[in-house]
Formats: sequence, C-alpha cells, structure tokens
Amino acid sequence: LGFTNIATCPLLLTFLAPIVSKANRKEAEEAERRHGADVSKCAVMKLLSCVRSGCRLQRVPHLDALHLRFSSSFFTEQHEELRRSVRKIVEKDINPYVDQWEKAGQFDGRTLFKKMGDAGLLGITRPVEFGGLGLDYSYTVALFEELAAVNASGVVTGILVQTDICTPALARYGSDELRKQFLTPSIAGDLIGCVGISEPHCGSDVANIKTTAERRGGDLVINGGKMWITNGCQADWMCLLANTRRDGPRHRTKSLICLPLKTPGVTVARSIKKMGQHSSDTAQLFFEDVRVPAKNIIGEEGMGFIYQMLQFQEERLAAAISCAPVMDRIIRETRDYCRQRKVFGAPLIENQVIQFRLAELQTEVEAFRALCYRAAGQLMEGENVTLLASMAKLKCGRLLREVVDSCLQYWGGMGYSDEVLISRSFRDARLFSIGGGADEVMLSIIAKMTGSADK
Repeated sequence: LGFTNIATCPLLLTFLAPIVSKANRKEAEEAERRHGADVSKCAVMKLLSCVRSGCRLQRVPHLDALHLRFSSSFFTEQHEELRRSVRKIVEKDINPYVDQWEKAGQFDGRTLFKKMGDAGLLGITRPVEFGGLGLDYSYTVALFEELAAVNASGVVTGILVQTDICTPALARYGSDELRKQFLTPSIAGDLIGCVGISEPHCGSDVANIKTTAERRGGDLVINGGKMWITNGCQADWMCLLANTRRDGPRHRTKSLICLPLKTPGVTVARSIKKMGQHSSDTAQLFFEDVRVPAKNIIGEEGMGFIYQMLQFQEERLAAAISCAPVMDRIIRETRDYCRQRKVFGAPLIENQVIQFRLAELQTEVEAFRALCYRAAGQLMEGENVTLLASMAKLKCGRLLREVVDSCLQYWGGMGYSDEVLISRSFRDARLFSIGGGADEVMLSIIAKMTGSADK
C-alpha cells in the first residue's frame, strides 16, 4: 500500500471503517480475530480486504456534521456536557439576536455575559477560589469549537476578549485583591473587560506604545490613548499596558494595570466602523490625568510586556481553534447549496472541479485542526506554546480566507448578497490576519524560533 509507517494505518481506518459495507468487512474482521492484539497488522489486513473486494466507498454521514473533529484523547463526557451548555446558549441567547446586533454595531454583552457567567463558561481555566472552574485547556477548546455555530464571529470575538484576552495575566500574576475586584466579577459576567494594547501609531509593535502611567504618591496617573479596543464601548474595566518607567530597555519599562473605565479622565472617543465583525464594538479611548492606585499593577512592575506576550499566546491559540469548525460549517453549507442549486440542468455538485476543491479544502482544515490540537496539548503540559500558537494563528487567517473565498464563488450572485451567511463570513474573516498579531509578526516569530532569522 506504500505506507512508510505501518502505525499510521489505524488512524486512517478511523475514517475508512464507517464507509466499508458489512459484507466487504467480513474478511477484515476475520483477520482481526486471527491477529489479536497486533493492531497495526490488523489495520493492513482491513485495508487489503477493502482493496481486494473492490468495496465501494459511500458518503460518510458524519462528514456533514458541523463539528467534524479528529477523535482525540482530550474529550470526555464532561466535555460533552459543557458542549451542550454552550449549544443551548448559542441557540437560545445568541443566534436569535445576531442580525439585530450586527445592525446596531454591538452585541448585548451585559445580558449575554451574565448568562454565560451563570453557566460557568467565562472562567473555564481560571482558579476555583476566584469563581472559575479550574479545568484544563481542553475545555476551552470545546467551548470555542461549539461557538463556531454562532452566526456572527464578532460575537465570538467579544467572548474571546472576556475569557482569554483580558484575564490570563490577571489570573496568573495579579494580587488576590485585584483578582477579587476584577477577575471574579468578570468570570461571573457582572463586569465586562477589554484589553488596551494598540495605539493609533502602533499595533503589532507593542514595545513602541506611548501611553504613560507615572507614579505620584501611592497612585498612577495615566495619560495617552488606545485604539482598536474590542468591547471598548461597553467595558467596565481594561487590562491596560502602559509605560511605568522612563529609563531602561523598552521591554522592561511597561506594566499591565487594571483600569476601571468609569474613572474620571477616561473618554470613549468613538465607536469605529469596520468592514466586518459588526456585532463586535471596537472603540478608541483617551486618558487624561486618570488616577488609579499603584496597587492596580498586575504582578511585578516593569514586567507588563512579558506578561502580555504570554497572554497573547492564549489569545492566538483560542482564535485559531475557533476557526476550524467555522471552516467546516462554510464547506458543509456550500456543499449543501451546490447539491440543490441546478445549473445547465444538473446540480452544481456534479462538477468535479467543485467536488475536488471542497475535498481539498476539507483536507487543509483537518491538517490545521491537528496543529491546533497539538498546540493545545503542549499548553496543557505547561510547555512554551509560542511557536505552535504563532503557526496556528498564521494559518488560521490565511486558510479561513481561502476557504470562504473559494466557497463564496460557488454561491454565485447569492453569495454576494446579505441574504446568506457566507457573505458575512467573507467580511469577518479578514480580521484574523490582522488582529491579535498580524501575519507578518507571526512569520517573524516563527522565523526566529526555527532558526531562519537571527533572534
């Protein structure tokens, strides 16, 4: 069969088993009984049986499911319970309101986050003593796989900020007082959080931020501004990166600060209109002599840049994980549309060029999902996930755009209208190669960590 590694056969059989008829599997089953525990040999016997019998491959029903996944040791019945909770909220509390939120330019974070907080979904990996569930990262994977069913990715972006962007550093390095004041109510859905990194003159160049937080007595006085702030129009507090020291290396002059956004001197200047992600509010904020206690610094002063780089890894990996099932859905809905849409007297799906393109895209998605699962496993083992998270972040934006662009073409004029979901997906997808670290930054990280560029 040309396999260089016989041990890979059982994985292939995971997909072959459901599509081989019972009659054609009889010889393979007998071979398995003969060879007992020799799984690899049994696998080859099954494959040979299929080839010799000329078995006909039938379409696999489970390939049409939204949540197509490799079987993984990650997931248990407890994960399925969490998935059911997420699906219930998506069906009842999100999708019925998505069109309304898209028109309004903002989802209802107050109501939605409270419902998610009551269900325990906003602090899955956060410490139990501060209201979290204390579970491992595989449950975050399950959460974002299920959120792929949301009909607007802008809502998912807002949720991602609350769960995996503004709170990781606070949960890991913050004082108990700060965690009680900001983390616990955020996990409960009583407070909405955001993160303040980007500024009008710098986004991916985090070390070049200009916002300052100068010590005056026991306080910090903050001046400057932040740009592209997701949840910024409705947030109660910000995990703010600011310069707290004038001298020293740029990477050791910054601190993360918990900033209540109702503090005098904070101005939400405007809600930014965007090409896509319309249900996600994006704000520009200014700070003029904003005074907060110095104890609001998260962890050690001057370590904010380092903390933020670590915080980015969870953001980037969660964003990537959320993309794979979204791509599954786009491919599935396109395939279904091509089955019912007739052109020149025949369904579109009968064109081999479409069949092969969808097959090719699904293969790319599966390879991408494997990368995400590997990165998640590495994170769960406590290893440095920077390289794999950067690879996953790079690939998710590029592959998502390829999938949605290729599939939209098969929808024809309908795909260019607002009457189908794929047009919204096309607009929303562009953000993934910009937000959270542009593709070029991911490439720079990968090049340095793999030895292709000097560090």
